[in-house]
Amino acid sequence: MKKKILITRKLLRANEERAAKLWDVKLNLNDEVYSQKKLIELTQGFDGILSSLTDKIDEKVINSLPSSVKIISNFAVGFGNIDHEAAKKRNIAVTNTPDVLTDATAEIAMLLILGACRRANEGINYARNENWKWSADFLIGKQLTGSRLGILGMGRIGRALAKLAKSFGMEIHYRNRSRLSPKLEMGAKYHKDIKSLFSVSDVLSICCPATKETKDIINKETLEYFPSGAIITNVARGDMIDDEAMVQALISRKIYAIGLDVYKGEPKIHQGYLNQPTAFILPHLGSATKKTRTAMADLAISNIDEFFRIGKCRNRIN
Repeated sequence: MKKKILITRKLLRANEERAAKLWDVKLNLNDEVYSQKKLIELTQGFDGILSSLTDKIDEKVINSLPSSVKIISNFAVGFGNIDHEAAKKRNIAVTNTPDVLTDATAEIAMLLILGACRRANEGINYARNENWKWSADFLIGKQLTGSRLGILGMGRIGRALAKLAKSFGMEIHYRNRSRLSPKLEMGAKYHKDIKSLFSVSDVLSICCPATKETKDIINKETLEYFPSGAIITNVARGDMIDDEAMVQALISRKIYAIGLDVYKGEPKIHQGYLNQPTAFILPHLGSATKKTRTAMADLAISNIDEFFRIGKCRNRIN
């Protein structure tokens, strides 16, 4: 008898077809974001859940799931939307999809750096309004060559970004929980604390996981560590930045520009950013290529398949 799997968000067609061959699946044809109440209702009689970052599966939801649910396979590299400790207590496996979105996210990180440094948002608006006139000082931005890139979180994405940034002539600095081996560092300079890293970052890229320790790690106090006119970009999670403090830093010109692919309250955003011409903002496009989204869903499906076939899977996090 086939396992019953709830897929909470719409996947690409090839992924849904593969899942339907493996299991008795319930698809989300309208791609609605389920409320917690509806998510609990839909899981009745199901063996597993293929979830998305938009699903808030907290302790209350975990404890309300039927005993039949044995695995939650998250369609994301992150898993901050799931209380995996509460799941562990109920012997529910939680998995994610690491590795496959590294290059795509690093590309977006580089795009944010370029867009913020070269005033892309302002340039696009001028072009659309057809009201620009060339001059020697028109939309002067910051060149990457010779500038210092600070990477907060030198995991797979951070290291992929470092490779790209070096090709633009940037000097790489980083802060990580532990220092990398010389082979992985590839000449990047390690910093023991964020104050040291921020103080040399002409550009900062936030690539670290969301944890209690990293929540609002960019705040009124830490913004003072940066060189005047620094640029900050974020491809990790919106929780990393105190938005009010950041907007004030943009207004005062302490921070020259910001590039965001993620932010608190997505899709809503702090209105202060929208009033800042040097804010270059994208709608969470880090993994948004067909190749990557297909690979992510395939891995989420394989995690469930392995779990039920052999009792374990490579990407279990709890």
